[in-house]
Amino acid sequence: MPKTMQEIIAEESLVKEKTDEKGNCWIKVYVGGGEHFKNWLEQSRELGTAMVEEIDPTGYRCFEETGEKLYRIWMKKNS
Repeated sequence: MPKTMQEIIAEESLVKEKTDEKGNCWIKVYVGGGEHFKNWLEQSRELGTAMVEEIDPTGYRCFEETGEKLYRIWMKKNS
């Protein structure tokens, strides 16, 4: 049985930090796409080191229907 939208959003809300292969810690600051994504990315880069990760839009109906890409923006956590 496919996951509900509420389940997908709840799972995404649990994704908060990650560590890359070099041991750097990153904090998730945004999930989305389109113009809002571009604005968030620009602002994030002004504040520090930002990384973009494309994620699977399955279950996000608006993204599935339009074919729009879905992204997470990560900010590098200061040591």
